[in-house]
Parts: sequence; structure tokens; C-alpha cells
Amino acid sequence: MVKARKRLGDLLVESGIISDSQLQQALKEQSESQRLGDTLVQRGYITEQQLIEVLEFQLGIPHISLYRYPFDPKLFSIIPKVVAKRNLIIPLKKEGDKLFVAMADPMDFYTIEDLRLATGFHVEAAIATKDDILRAINKYYDMNDQFDDIAEQIPEVVQVVEQEEITDQDSPVVKLVNQIFTNAFVQRASDIHIDPQETKIIIRYRVDGLLRTERTLPKYMQSVLTARIKIMANLDITEHRIPQDGRIKTNIEFRHVDVRVSTLPTVFGEKIVLRIMDLSSRLNDLNQLGFNKKNLERLLHMIEKPHGIVLLTGPTGSGKSSTLYAALNHLNSEEMNIITIEDPVEYQLEGINQIQINSNVGLTFATGLRSILRQDPNIIMIGEIRDKETVEIAIRASLTGHLVLSTIHTNDSLSTVTRLFDMGVEPFLIANSVTGIVAQRLVRKVCRDCAEMHEPSQREIAIFAKRGMSIEKVVRGSGCASCNMTGYRGRIAIQEVLEVNAELRRAMMNNEPFSKLRELAIENETIFLIDDGLLKVQQGITTTEEVLRIALVE
Repeated sequence: MVKARKRLGDLLVESGIISDSQLQQALKEQSESQRLGDTLVQRGYITEQQLIEVLEFQLGIPHISLYRYPFDPKLFSIIPKVVAKRNLIIPLKKEGDKLFVAMADPMDFYTIEDLRLATGFHVEAAIATKDDILRAINKYYDMNDQFDDIAEQIPEVVQVVEQEEITDQDSPVVKLVNQIFTNAFVQRASDIHIDPQETKIIIRYRVDGLLRTERTLPKYMQSVLTARIKIMANLDITEHRIPQDGRIKTNIEFRHVDVRVSTLPTVFGEKIVLRIMDLSSRLNDLNQLGFNKKNLERLLHMIEKPHGIVLLTGPTGSGKSSTLYAALNHLNSEEMNIITIEDPVEYQLEGINQIQINSNVGLTFATGLRSILRQDPNIIMIGEIRDKETVEIAIRASLTGHLVLSTIHTNDSLSTVTRLFDMGVEPFLIANSVTGIVAQRLVRKVCRDCAEMHEPSQREIAIFAKRGMSIEKVVRGSGCASCNMTGYRGRIAIQEVLEVNAELRRAMMNNEPFSKLRELAIENETIFLIDDGLLKVQQGITTTEEVLRIALVE
């Protein structure tokens, strides 16, 4: 009698990895072409590693880690790079008439059969994570496409940059730029920094908020590298004296990616920073942004009011835009006329009218905002409040029945109030218009595949005690192939949501000192940045070191 194989969802629930409600939610959201495992990973309910371990048990197929695997380069000619990437497979070893391959989906019998017919080998499959396979393909496949080999093909003396050299897809510089992009994408980098030095060029990637050097290139490659990126971003390649901004729309690893390009003249040449935005993986759901339950209730209460100003604050790269877009997505409906004015427009949202700032023709935040008010809007989103004129128009809009969402650069929610005072805005206008302020930072999450329980240190116990909290166990990552041996993988936001109530409004109107505003915020049970961070440490999501990196213990 054949033993019935248990379904993947049931196995995950039985092993306690997911709850039944999470399984039902995933089944509801699962598209026809998507497998349940992929849906669960996408929702963040499980990691790829957990999925593989359950599949190994369910299917009886071994799983393998490709980190430092001793690959045989001769086998890479058997499966072409394009086929390997498209089907997420990589050859491991050959034994007699058997070819062992690692696959992201070992149940893809069409690919296995195609391989058998194309190679003549009997194919034996093992399971590996998608990230692991892509990393291995980019690292080991087609050694001619590696940085060093491409670099050798670029002539040392570049007299004049020929147009063909930097547009022909087979030219070394085009391959080099494609390699830089692909490696950044596979490593989940948010930014690429191309830093010119006196004798070399340094390529750095920002992964999970921290910069690390990826590669050093010889100085003579600077002109062709800069020219190639400028051509892709439609920038003036003859202009080297002023900063330029552009945009590249491209496909990396079969995904639509938007790359924001910024050039800046330095003493050693132009520094280029590329911000990578994966259009297929953006978060448009407030419930997925890591909000504390109480903070989420307060935020929803603030943005669902018919008028007023809601401000998001934090440094560059703290996830303000993602939270703003998620809030707009929550409010977006047929009955609402939503207009945004941004610099630049990062993501296009369906059903929302988005305006791109263009100061060259006089379209600034202030002038654009005046025009928006004549367009009968319900909700206005201003990319950033930078000056007194913009904030005054925003206040006028909120006092005349519009909901205004915007960002501002300050350290925390309360210092936003003093910043608005410093801009020269009348206290009574601020008090009557601002309904809430959200301060936000991003911290790295502990890698779920190598997370281990530890006893808290005396310093950690003291930090928690100072905030009136206790800690019994802390979670830290020991380092594995999934997180590149860092112990962290991915990021989550920590927030401070300040809802302006009657007492705070009165204090703002009377221009009370900062200390008084803080007292009232504490009375209103505001969860400060440090507290939200420590709550996430208690939940085993992040570490105390990460929280202290971005928030101060007072």
C-alpha cells in the first residue's frame, strides 16, 4: 500500500513553523501560477531554508548548501548560463552516467527531462535555495564574465570614449556594468557606490543598511565606466563639473528594476551612487511594515481623518517612502482624488496622480502645491517639506479640509515640532494642523536560519531595566550562507508614533519647552523609538546592538 504524502501546508503547521491562520491567508492570496511555498516565503511567514528542510522531509530529496561548494568548472559547459538562471539549476558533480544538480524546484520534471535529453545523463536533483543558486551562478559561472577578466579586456589608455565601446552589448565595459548590477541585486543591495580615489576606483554595496567594499578597479577604467552609466541614465556624458540626476529602467535576473542615478564631481572625478528599487517586491501593505499593534492603530486613526497633516520623519534610507506609499495605498479608492508631488517619483502607483518636481522650469514643491489645490484633491502627498513656503501652503491645505502626508528630516517625533517652529511658522497654525508625527528607522533583522538563543549581558539587562522592561533571552545569528556570515538578513522598521491630542495641542500653541512636550507624550503612552526597538529585541526580531546603533537610551 502506497503511503499518502502529506501536503506541504499541513507539514508546516504540524511542525509549528506557521499557524493555521497564516496557512489559510497564504492559500487565499496564492495566485494560480505560484506555488504555496513561494507565497509563504514572499509573505515572510517562513524562510527559504525552512521551506527546503520541510521539502526534504516531504519529498525525500536531500538539500545542499552551495556556500563554498567545490564546483567542477568543466560541468558549467553542460548547462548554459541562461538555462541555469531561467530554471534556477546548477551542476554539482558527475558520477558515471549520473549528473547531480542543485535545483530550487526539484519537482520541475519538465526541466529534469529537458536536461536528460540535452545532456544524455541521468539527472539526480538536490534542493538549494534560490538565493544560493543565483549567488553560485554569478560567482562561478562563465569565468570570462568575472570582474577581473572583463577589466583586462578594457584598454589601459583610453584616449577618447567611442560611442560603440559603451553601447555594444558585447563590449567589456557593458559586461562590467551588467556584472556590477547583477552582483548587487543577488546580494540584495539597496545602493551601489562607485567611489573614485587618487589611484583606483572602489565599488561598494550597501546591504541591509551597511556599506561594504565589493571590488577595487584600476583608475584607467573610470572614464568608460562613468560614460556607460551616464548613457544608460540619459545624462550628459560631456558634463563633469556639475551634479546630475537620472534614472535607469532595466531587467536584472528577470525582474523589473528601477535604478536612480546621482553623479557628484569630486577632486578625483565623478562619484556615482545608484539606488536600486525592485519594482516587483515593494511593500504596499501597512500590516507588513513591522508596526507595533498600538502604533499601527494610532497611524490608521491619523491617516483616516478627513483633514490635517501627518508627517514622517527620519534620515535618508529609513524607509519613510515605503511607509508613505503603503499609507497612500491604504487610502486609495475610487471616491478619493489623491495627488502627490515628489522629487523624484520613486514608485508609480495605480489610481494616484503623481507629479515630478522640475526646478529647471520653475516647478518646485511650493508652486506645484498651489496648482494641486485647484485640482479638487482629497489627499495630498508632498515628497518633502524643505522650506517655510512649502510648510505654510501645506498648513493652509490641511486647514481647508485636505489630508496632507509628507516627510521632514528630524531626529524624532518631538523635535519635528521645534523644527517647524524654527522654520518661522506660527505656533497656533502648527497646533491646529498637525494631527500626528511618525519617526522611523530601519534595523537589521536576525537571520532566521542561524538564529540562536543567548543569555542577555549585564549591560542589556541594565538598558531594559532603565526603560522599565525586562529581558530573559536574546536572539543572535551565528552566521550562515543565507546571511553571508553576518548573522543578519533583511531589515525591519522601528517607529515612534506621536498622536497630537488636546493637551499637546495646547502646549504647542503656548510654545512650551521640549521637556514639557516630552512629559505629555509619555502621559499619552507614546512608544518611543528606543522602546519599540527593545520590544522587537524581546520578540527575537533584532538585537540590542542594532537598536542602540540608531536610537539613544535616555
